[in-house]
Amino acid sequence: MDKSSTQDKSSPIVVGLDIGTTKICAIVGRRSKNGKIEVLGIGKAESAGVTRGMVSNIDKTVQGITQAVDVAGAQSNVDIKVVFVGIAGQHIKSLQHRGLITRRDLQSEISRKDIDKLIEDMYNLVMPPGEDIIHVLPQEFTVDNEPGIKDPIGMAGVRLEANFHIISGQVTAIKNIVKCVNKASLESQDLILEPLASSESVLSDEEKEAGVVLVDIGGGTTDVAIFHEGIIRHTAVIPFGGNSVTEDIREGCSVMRNIAEQLKVRFGSALADENKENEIVCVPGLRGREPKEISVKNLAYVIQARMEEIVEHVYYEIKSSGYEKKLIAGIVITGGGAQLKHLRQLVEFVTGLDCRVGYPTEHLAKNEVLPKNIYEELQSPTFATGIGLLIKGIQKTEYMNADQPVVRSEKPKFESKGKEGGLFDRLLKKSITFIKDDIKDEDFLK
Repeated sequence: MDKSSTQDKSSPIVVGLDIGTTKICAIVGRRSKNGKIEVLGIGKAESAGVTRGMVSNIDKTVQGITQAVDVAGAQSNVDIKVVFVGIAGQHIKSLQHRGLITRRDLQSEISRKDIDKLIEDMYNLVMPPGEDIIHVLPQEFTVDNEPGIKDPIGMAGVRLEANFHIISGQVTAIKNIVKCVNKASLESQDLILEPLASSESVLSDEEKEAGVVLVDIGGGTTDVAIFHEGIIRHTAVIPFGGNSVTEDIREGCSVMRNIAEQLKVRFGSALADENKENEIVCVPGLRGREPKEISVKNLAYVIQARMEEIVEHVYYEIKSSGYEKKLIAGIVITGGGAQLKHLRQLVEFVTGLDCRVGYPTEHLAKNEVLPKNIYEELQSPTFATGIGLLIKGIQKTEYMNADQPVVRSEKPKFESKGKEGGLFDRLLKKSITFIKDDIKDEDFLK
């Protein structure tokens, strides 16, 4: 029997799709009775068509998405039609802006509709050619010149203002992601910035309140998100990640790429001084050639050079945000790259801030559905973004009061209910238009 049919409407089944540089991951889940996230299925596939967070080969990416979704669907016994997709890449930019509306109805209190109207207005900002707004995130509100209000709903007031954190990306990059999802016979319910998703799965509310930097070290990119007083203050995507380290090892040690990756994972260290001089790794030679001996300390020097560069980029983003002195909770590193030995110590040494590794475990419910080995694998920092996309998807579905489980709908309903759907619908409508345009072009060429 399909598990989705037994699920009540208050807890819809949602799918998060993480299209990364090294892996494509689909995670199916729902909110359990105690409020945590219950994962019903997970599918992984190698990502051969993504470079530094951006789609570089449509067919290979579609193949990876289809493979990951098929595995996740079979494991969870759910027919997956709609997904929440992560977006990253060097093209991502963020800016601060201020908006205001004057309310005509003086008798009524400020409602969710007023805030959605303010947010909808921000989507109409004139952006540079080729860029589009992905997220509009309210920070503090001002009601009738009274500043510093976090939630104005229910207050009386005429003039409603807000500071916004606006995240934009290249139209072509957005279009390519939506096209890949569509070609895999899926619909994109929403695009979510990956560092925002990762922050949902590994950061606590206390850390966001105190001031914290999330650093998600993926294969192709390193994502940065800075929070203070519970509000996102700065986002950035750095175009270096674990693959940059692997390439350095390949060149520095003159080995094949797959050998370089194994050396990094099994013997890699971010601090060369932590390794002994006489430790040697023996690598098999190419077809009839002698085996190659590599010093573990020299390997660590190669890794340390690149990791220092990545951490210095992160530190630059922290300083340019203006929140360097306000980060009580320090830095939380996550993603596949966070598993590198001695990386925490290197981050603390370069930035002078406290550091911990973020695991997406505190939001996961104990799981009887998944095999034990898969449940244990899910608790790795590698899946922080995928689980974060799932959490964000559940939150947005609950916010929009979906009438049916998202994954069961043959075609998602994009019409907004009055102005209440304005928060998510605009970008989505644009993305669907892109797809329709593409299909027409292809049909015409045929």
